[in-house]
Amino acid sequence: MKWQNGTRENPEPCREKDQGKFEITVRDGQARLGKLHTKHGIVETPCLLPVINPNIRTIEPREMWDKYGIQALITNSYVIWKHEKLKSVAISEGVHSLLDYPGMVMTDSGTFQSYVYGDVEVGVEEIVQFQKDIGVDVATMLDVFTRPDMTYSQVKEAVNETAKRGAPSLETAQGMMLNGPIQGGIFPELRALSANKMSELDFSIHPIGGIVPVMEQHNYTHLAKIMLATKSNLSPNRPVHMFGCGHPMLFPMLIALGADLFDSAAYVLFARDGRLLTPWGTERISEIEEWPIIMPAIATYTPAEVRKLNKEERTILLSRYNLEVTLQELSRCRQAVRNGTIWRLAERRSHQHPALREAFLWLTTNPSTSKLEPLILDEISASKETGEEKGRWEENWDWLVSSQQTPRQGGESWGGNDTFNRPHIQMAMRNLHSRWQSQKQGDVIVFHGTTPPWRDKIGELIDRICHLDYELFVQTPIGIVPFSLEDLNPWAHVEGPSWMWNSQPDHIKIQSDLEKFGLVNRRVITIDISDTEDLHNRVFETLEIQPTEKNSEVKKTRQINDKLCVLYNVKYSDAAELVKDSTFVMSRTGRIRNVIDSEEIHLFSPRLAEGGLSLTIGGAKKLHSLREDSIPSDFPAGINKDYTGKGLAWVVVDSDAEPFVRQGRNVMHGFVKACDGWTRPGETVIIVNENSELLAIGRSQSTPRELATFTKGIAIKVREGCP
Repeated sequence: MKWQNGTRENPEPCREKDQGKFEITVRDGQARLGKLHTKHGIVETPCLLPVINPNIRTIEPREMWDKYGIQALITNSYVIWKHEKLKSVAISEGVHSLLDYPGMVMTDSGTFQSYVYGDVEVGVEEIVQFQKDIGVDVATMLDVFTRPDMTYSQVKEAVNETAKRGAPSLETAQGMMLNGPIQGGIFPELRALSANKMSELDFSIHPIGGIVPVMEQHNYTHLAKIMLATKSNLSPNRPVHMFGCGHPMLFPMLIALGADLFDSAAYVLFARDGRLLTPWGTERISEIEEWPIIMPAIATYTPAEVRKLNKEERTILLSRYNLEVTLQELSRCRQAVRNGTIWRLAERRSHQHPALREAFLWLTTNPSTSKLEPLILDEISASKETGEEKGRWEENWDWLVSSQQTPRQGGESWGGNDTFNRPHIQMAMRNLHSRWQSQKQGDVIVFHGTTPPWRDKIGELIDRICHLDYELFVQTPIGIVPFSLEDLNPWAHVEGPSWMWNSQPDHIKIQSDLEKFGLVNRRVITIDISDTEDLHNRVFETLEIQPTEKNSEVKKTRQINDKLCVLYNVKYSDAAELVKDSTFVMSRTGRIRNVIDSEEIHLFSPRLAEGGLSLTIGGAKKLHSLREDSIPSDFPAGINKDYTGKGLAWVVVDSDAEPFVRQGRNVMHGFVKACDGWTRPGETVIIVNENSELLAIGRSQSTPRELATFTKGIAIKVREGCP
């Protein structure tokens, strides 16, 4: 939504049956763009809800709607309830009229006031009823605030009391959208407990509360832990709101972890103190000669001119500036989600503040239960848990990694050691190491020294040795990859300095990778292909064998078989049977365009963009016939790790959706009956009816838990139906 001058039209209410529903439109792992349906418009997330003090309006709510297109804001129902004049207007005319704001209005309950000032003088059901009486779109129940300095028993009591208040609050709300806050202090297990308890109740949104003091202390590692422990245990079909979080520096990391809504008065509070919000921290107006970011609010002023303004004028101007910078960073984050680069943005932002870097390193350091401490303590090693929490976060890490799409389009920019720990790269490596199957008993050859595409440099050489008893790999900056998968993202698409590709092979890293492939006690032969002159003869001399004739059919068959294993989770024996006697249609550049079986049925087509594999309905029929497991009957709750070789995941849809799916229409949430536990976002799935009949093929947009809980939006993007 663009910024503008003048009046903006009021929002259209959502359809009555959609009120309170949330849908995902775009995702990048756990990061997501969504739509929240309310009586005062559809709110697009992630978004900021500016905090409005009904007594002091530095920027008028109407200006926020008209000029900035802000679709939702938050004000405090307890403050309105305490002030008779505000209370009278709100009850008689409604909170939207009181604020002169047409968009979605959310209200807080007074819990934060209890943290700042002590106990509040209002009952649990009373404050919900008041919010209903003044016509808010989203109300908040009166939860019990938890501080970092509280003991475990105190926090647990607060979590249980908050959950106890949930049912009567919902009963009072009677159809009004209601926030169910998550408490738990700094104790991950209590955050998980709170998330599980509150997910059982019919809330519309789950704010994560009690994080303001954590942020005030710059304890961003605890913030990351709170987010991981909470999000992985919440019902995924509800937006997650970060109560009191509005600093743009934190947006990328939190959005990457699944945050949908933010609220804060920081844009005003910082302005009153002469401070400027930026994506890298805070600047003081008293200390700058030029603007760190040029925004419309201050485009015609210098910092010196702003310093000369009276305090009220200066506060208003800097508030607009802070709000604009905040909105700009949110816009940047949303586009990063669309581009599949939100994690890289979080990675870059982590270098802006030491506490944020510490949090990011902890977050992206793959948890380990190893009892061996490294000899050299680098920043990655130093970020691993060493105390009682050692080994505690594996499931949370799996939750994060298993939601990543791979392979994905686009280059993979080099970010140093951070690159290895990007969740989608971790997911790609898991698939590769667990699904690829060695077919040779001999030595391992690792080619190194040059950039892809390797087929252009050594394709003919591979034709002459691929039928021999060697496993062939190429070295990339993020690890070795079988030559049969030499065009696969991310290995073939790393963008960075030339030395990454030209460096000498790291034999320790190669051995470590080979162990993950199940290749142990194999002799490793490394061959430098940076110079292709007389390469063939040099290779045969190194191998101490006589030159052999070309056999490109073996290479092409292995390419397709290995892609079926890695990308479609097929056993190698099944892949070999599928491709047996097939014809390979080649492009002018020597790449496989199509795979046609002996009955002239088009099975698969390799994709150029990311090295993937496109499945046809003809190929799906053959994969469908290979199924050994029974049809899924539910939605597995946990992460299914015992699925290697079971083939593509099945998704079962009900009879109402069947005729539309057969015609190639997308599968919508609410029509999915069951799925396999290895259903992953971005991966190809086979869609069947309750009689196991093939209906279509498509790409999942969801995890099993999301398929089980969402009721709106696209569940599976159908590629081709089976009439």
